[in-house]
Amino acid sequence: MDARPRGTAEEPQEELAARLRGLQELSGLGVRALARDAGLSSSSLSRYLGGRTVPPWPAVIALCRLVKRDPRPLRPLWERCSNPLPAPPKASRQVPPPPRNDLPRDVPDFTGREASLTALLAAVDSHRVVAVDGMAGVGKTSLAVHAAHRLAERFPDAQLYVDLHGFTEGQEPMGADSALRMLLGALGVPSERVPQEGLEPLAACWRAELASRRAVVVLDNAVDVDQVRPLLPGAGASVALITSRNRLLGLDEVPPVSLDVLTPEESAELLARASGDPAGPEGRLSRDPESAAEVLRLCGHLPLALRLAAARLRHRPGWTVGVLAERLSHGTDEVDAALAMSVRQLDRAQARLFRTLGLLPGASFDEYVVAAVAEVPVRTARAVLEDLLDAHLVQQPTAGRYRLHDLVRGHARRAAAEQDPAADRERALGRMLDYYVHAAAAADAALASQSPVRPPSAGHPPAELPPFADKNEALAWLVAEYENLIGVFETAAAVGADTHVCELPRYLRAYFARRCGTTHLNYLFERSLDAARRLDDPLHVAEAQSDLGFARYNAGRMAEAVAAYEAAEPRLSQAGATRKQAELAMRRGYLTWDQGYADEPLELFRKAGAAYRAAGCPTGAAHASASEAWALLQLGQREDAARLARDVLDIPHADPAWPPTLTARITLGVAIADDEPEEAAEHLHRALALARADGHMNNEAWCLNCLGVALRRMGRYDEALARHREAFELLDKLFEEHWKVRFLNGYAETCRAAGLTDEAQRLYRHALKAAPEFGYRHEEAQAHEGLAALLDATDPEEAARHREAARALVRDLMPSPA
Repeated sequence: MDARPRGTAEEPQEELAARLRGLQELSGLGVRALARDAGLSSSSLSRYLGGRTVPPWPAVIALCRLVKRDPRPLRPLWERCSNPLPAPPKASRQVPPPPRNDLPRDVPDFTGREASLTALLAAVDSHRVVAVDGMAGVGKTSLAVHAAHRLAERFPDAQLYVDLHGFTEGQEPMGADSALRMLLGALGVPSERVPQEGLEPLAACWRAELASRRAVVVLDNAVDVDQVRPLLPGAGASVALITSRNRLLGLDEVPPVSLDVLTPEESAELLARASGDPAGPEGRLSRDPESAAEVLRLCGHLPLALRLAAARLRHRPGWTVGVLAERLSHGTDEVDAALAMSVRQLDRAQARLFRTLGLLPGASFDEYVVAAVAEVPVRTARAVLEDLLDAHLVQQPTAGRYRLHDLVRGHARRAAAEQDPAADRERALGRMLDYYVHAAAAADAALASQSPVRPPSAGHPPAELPPFADKNEALAWLVAEYENLIGVFETAAAVGADTHVCELPRYLRAYFARRCGTTHLNYLFERSLDAARRLDDPLHVAEAQSDLGFARYNAGRMAEAVAAYEAAEPRLSQAGATRKQAELAMRRGYLTWDQGYADEPLELFRKAGAAYRAAGCPTGAAHASASEAWALLQLGQREDAARLARDVLDIPHADPAWPPTLTARITLGVAIADDEPEEAAEHLHRALALARADGHMNNEAWCLNCLGVALRRMGRYDEALARHREAFELLDKLFEEHWKVRFLNGYAETCRAAGLTDEAQRLYRHALKAAPEFGYRHEEAQAHEGLAALLDATDPEEAARHREAARALVRDLMPSPA
């Protein structure tokens, strides 16, 4: 099958390209015909034949089959091209991740703007913040990104980029709150350290994180001063580059750099460079200067329009510049004319898919949602997106993610409204809503952090969903799609898709538990409950009430949580939803324990376990058993707690950090600390390692505190105190005051045992003050008991008062509510 002699000294990629050109010669077809018959785009095939890109293996197979040749002899050569370097050896210890770089690609043919670039860099040196303003399409983002790439070496700790959607058609500007959370996440700040409520605490956290770094931040597409001011760096060396269509006059301390359209000379240079037109008399632009000048005029000297026009000229070698000018002249708006001309070169299927992109929410998307909305296979969607990328109609900020420029998105929406029937647009919108609900359900299932959630009933599942190999891939997808998921939720609410509104939030619970605060989750479940009531579906209403109750509980709104649970319970019972009844029993168990009741939580966990087993749900039963073991331990029934914890640990599961396993290890470690200290320490250290590997800092603090308690019972006071201090240092970073209340008494008891009576008294009094604020009456009673024991020898009267207060609290908690 070889069309050339072997044994040359060419690089593997060049050799593979030569072999592919040999296949083309055997076929007797031109590039376009060969691409069509092989199911490839002609632009992609050109890159493969020219050695600029290594083709995917299926493309090699397709080309070989066309000429009836065996592709297997090419496999070793293809693998050398695809993997030119051996994999690095595995490191013996964890390597820190490289600094975050979110910057879009710097365009290779950046043209002009010398004066603006000089002014921008000077403003960075003098003020550390600069605002670039100008009209749409004038090149603000290109200048800011180009400058940020120039500054990257001086600011090596991070290069961040965020689109604030100040002028994105059909989309509200991003709130400063959301932008700050996005930026803090990009810096790798754990969500537990990010303040959950209030813009000022968020902005302060952002400034504090930047203060110790040398970072460059591009704040693109800002709408006004109020949106961007909280995002600016404070002390330190970091810099920010802002772009906006408006002059940000309220930022008196920030020097502006205002952009106008390119000069005719710069426009001509950009058109020539972007189109690849040769200089001199051989070039098409040089041969027809009048038509070239008309193209520049029709493009309005806007870089965006010039690039789109240049792409058409580059990919149409048979066109004259006069033809290009004639096509542009059919539009009234210069930018829209360039876009329309570019779209007209697509075939019918490509143009239809392009129009559907205008429906998508958020800043970026992947090929799976495009395939679902356009009703095509993912392979087809990927190929068309590549063609659109070549035509500068789609951008690719990162591998696997695509985006539309604001003007291109607006054009796609207008084109859809003009060319597609309303019924078709409505069905496409429905497919988008269906896709995101079902994809979120698949990601939630892959996280496997709780008992199984009922499969979605909204709409129809798409033909293909993203494959989630593990919980890390699922979490990464949820992070990337978060903005789109919230946009879909709002769209569904706006069009009255109540089933989607009702179901989508429940598939985001695990994500919110790990990455976000409780405020937004409460908002989503409030809307979900409203939608369920409109559906008049008793089971949907009951599920939404239970979910809202759990959101209220996580926000510390105990009375509202109780009310929601009480409303959900009879409806779930009437519907016969055994799994949901079990889930509600678990949630009520957590709530009543935090309220200070002793027997009620244990009964609820047992009730939940029995219901899960009756429903054939071993995952839920394991959760219930682990919680029951923990409750038994708190009630002093160590042997029973240890036995049940061992039973849970015997349940096989692929994820070693599975919540029941973590709870069981902690419970067992504390329960056997007196009798089997070595095994206890092993379980607790394994739990701590799992929590750290899982990146869950609340669980890490919990493990550290329990390890401190166990070490104290082993008589290893110095080690115990060190673990308690680590736990509280972690909680200080997380701003989790209510978690501290749960740990204060244990820490105080360790201090008392170690002879640190003053520190023990301080911690008990701290618990006594904080526990009532959060409704933790059990911790309040324990603090009174601890102070009574501590003060018996020095102040018997005060000790007696504390002991009586503890008894009063216990009496108040018995009997517990039904």
